[in-house]
Amino acid sequence: MRSETGNANRKAMERPQPSAQRPAEHRGRGIALRIGGLSLFAAMMAAFKYASLNGTNPAEILFYRNFFSFPTILIWVLVSGGFASVRTNRPGAHAARSGLGLAVMLCTFLALSMLPLAEATVINFSAPLFATLLSALFLKERVLWHRWGAIVVGLIGVLIVVRPGGASLPALGVAIALMAAMGAATVTVTLRQIGQTESATATVFWFNTAGLIATALPMPFLFQFHTPAVWVALTLGGLLGGIAQILITASVRYAPVSALAPFDYLQIVWAMMWGLVLFDTFPAWSSIIGAALIGAAGCYVIWRERKARTLVAPSPNEL
Repeated sequence: MRSETGNANRKAMERPQPSAQRPAEHRGRGIALRIGGLSLFAAMMAAFKYASLNGTNPAEILFYRNFFSFPTILIWVLVSGGFASVRTNRPGAHAARSGLGLAVMLCTFLALSMLPLAEATVINFSAPLFATLLSALFLKERVLWHRWGAIVVGLIGVLIVVRPGGASLPALGVAIALMAAMGAATVTVTLRQIGQTESATATVFWFNTAGLIATALPMPFLFQFHTPAVWVALTLGGLLGGIAQILITASVRYAPVSALAPFDYLQIVWAMMWGLVLFDTFPAWSSIIGAALIGAAGCYVIWRERKARTLVAPSPNEL
């Protein structure tokens, strides 16, 4: 999710490394890695949706997300230079960022348990719009009228999806999904600050480590026995999430973020497909129209921020 690649995005755009330490640009490879990571994230969300529909509570899902993804993250750290690559002089910053990220993930899985897969994904993808708002308010970044206009269009798309006053989506689920999106935007702002001194590898490792420890503590009270199918879904969800983090992080080594980020919105298409195949649900036309507005607005914000040489807000996967 956002933490794993938000910092990598900053490195790729603001402080490029010497060519001897960075692979040559290969946009096709970067795009392929990005699409692969997004596809796995969508499959992860579908697996966890299945688990939630079959008796797994969101706190359990959060633990298994961290537990089953940790081995892949650990292997990635070892391949990327070993534990020397995750040394940090800012444990407090990582602790605060991890606490915030875990809260966002919990809200994400809560919303997933209450909303259809496609609608939960669409609302989550409003996070880059909120990130731009927060950057203007708290980081004093300059946001011109072009991007303000795109943000307004994107927020209109959110309103179309959630249909305030309508009865098709539970109000509590919508509220929690919006909280997750705004929380993810706050994580982006935090990553901009941590990214000045910390590497992407360190950020990924310490977030996953802190998440695993924190979510393991209540498990003696939350543990439940599940059917074999649910255990398969939980295991696959964690493994796919960990691999997806690595693929998306690797993608920014081969292509600029401005070329990659628009592909993030393919996850909405995947969510609709998984919802139809696994759960026999298809989003309402209002959700499709809202998703199109959110995607168009998000892509425009990404393009304008890249043109202005500022950080592109990572996708919700980059928590």
